[in-house]
Amino acid sequence: MANTSRATVRQAIHNRIRRKVKGSGERPRLAVYRSLNHIYAQVVDDERGQTIVSASTTEKDLRGTTGGNLDAARLIGKTIAERALAKGIESVVFDRGGYLYHGRIKALTDAAREAGLNKNELAAQQEAAAAEAEAKAEPAEEKPKKKKTKKQ
Repeated sequence: MANTSRATVRQAIHNRIRRKVKGSGERPRLAVYRSLNHIYAQVVDDERGQTIVSASTTEKDLRGTTGGNLDAARLIGKTIAERALAKGIESVVFDRGGYLYHGRIKALTDAAREAGLNKNELAAQQEAAAAEAEAKAEPAEEKPKKKKTKKQ
């Protein structure tokens, strides 16, 4: 087994994701980086190689008691969505940066969607959740059990 650190593995996953995820002028990339104490998000146009908007917990007006929790991630998600919408960007490609889509990364993305970024994804997600809840509400029909016979 190779002796690799978590950071090395995350960077390899991030490189694999970046081969597939490209941001354009009409649909830029929302890149996320998280450290233990802070979370950073930026909307990037990869064709021009330019950051359009950014937000992080290191900014004075967004700084709270800590940037390493779910509340801070939600605040950054809402802020990045508001700033992107102000620049005329309504749809982005999400780049999770090699992190699992869980916890602070998921909170940031969900907050950005609720604030108006990628409206079509939010509607599709709500429809899927409603369909899943409906399927759970209906009791499944039980199959008749077979009688066991003894073999001799």
